[in-house]
Amino acid sequence: MSKRDYYEVLGVDKNASESEIKSAYRKLAMKYHPDKNKNDKEAEEKFKEAAEAYEVLSDKDKRQRYDQFGHQGVQSDFGSGGFTWENFTHANDFSDIFGDIGNIFETFFGGGGGGFGFGGRAQQQAAMNRGGDLKLSLSLTLEEIAKGVTKRLKVNIKQPCDVCNGTGSADGKVNTCPQCGGSGRVKQVRQSFFGQMSTITTCPQCNGTGQSIQNKCSKCNGDGRISSVKSIKVDIPAGVSDGQYLKLRGQGHAGKNGGPAGDIIVYIKEKKNELFDRDGQDLICTFPISVTDAVLGNTIDVPTLKGHAKMKIPSGTQSGKVFRLRGQGLPYVNSSRKGDLYVKIIVVIPNKLSSEERELYSKIVPFDQKRNLKPGKSFFEKLKEYFI
Repeated sequence: MSKRDYYEVLGVDKNASESEIKSAYRKLAMKYHPDKNKNDKEAEEKFKEAAEAYEVLSDKDKRQRYDQFGHQGVQSDFGSGGFTWENFTHANDFSDIFGDIGNIFETFFGGGGGGFGFGGRAQQQAAMNRGGDLKLSLSLTLEEIAKGVTKRLKVNIKQPCDVCNGTGSADGKVNTCPQCGGSGRVKQVRQSFFGQMSTITTCPQCNGTGQSIQNKCSKCNGDGRISSVKSIKVDIPAGVSDGQYLKLRGQGHAGKNGGPAGDIIVYIKEKKNELFDRDGQDLICTFPISVTDAVLGNTIDVPTLKGHAKMKIPSGTQSGKVFRLRGQGLPYVNSSRKGDLYVKIIVVIPNKLSSEERELYSKIVPFDQKRNLKPGKSFFEKLKEYFI
């Protein structure tokens, strides 16, 4: 069976904001919540389908790939078997999304038997926190974009503490939090409009780590991470555009308690070029020529990103005429294709003339007078029709 469109699943427009997507998901989660739909397989599937849609549309990177390539664009995030609850990265957001609704965390991430006890994956996810992403801006010249470039950047980043090896403990001893039993979450059961509901919140004693450290490391103060300067290499492919970004997976801030590192996201910022304007992969430049070149024609050298290229100017070329040089634009990313260079001609009329130049131009006047340079009857007729 083919997958439904994620926007259709959540009932939102494709231009929906983050808050609209979150609100739509909350409504569906409440509607198909397991506490309200006991032993209802259809409701369970709809609940899972909504979670899958939210997993993609709430993530900027996944949403961009989905918008561009559809379900295939995010298939690699879920593996060949498709979306499972192990792919759901919003376990720590349940209290925010569901408010005081239910025991979903235990149901889908908890230990054996489907009971209400914490443990298993719930305990692991609470203790192992993914590191944060680091966002950078990298300015590139048009020449660098044209050929691709490798940059070395120094960044301030959180890395595992070298004294306690990331444990946060001076003696290496890490105990289980006595209040939450190592899950990082505490549960309360109460009566509500829907019946008996369980509320899950972050453990106030361990702040969600599931751990208790008695003897904190003096260097990292129990965090397990320290700030340090790290040199990273960024390979920029040729043809990137302003506003695009590259993601260096796993090179961001170190996770806590053995959790995976975040990513480094490098946003491309294109520097303004004095000669060329850019339109996609095409380049546009304005090139001045003399009156004699415009009248008589000539072969001229025009600038390109690689140096210069020959371009033939036919006789009688008018100011504003645009010529196209194929393949002299920017390359397409990961492709052998290239854009084109468009050269707009500007005929430069001299401001001042020497006596010799004036004499030469005067000799042309009789020839210009023989040409019919005045607007014809059709011009005035069209002008008249325009105003009447």
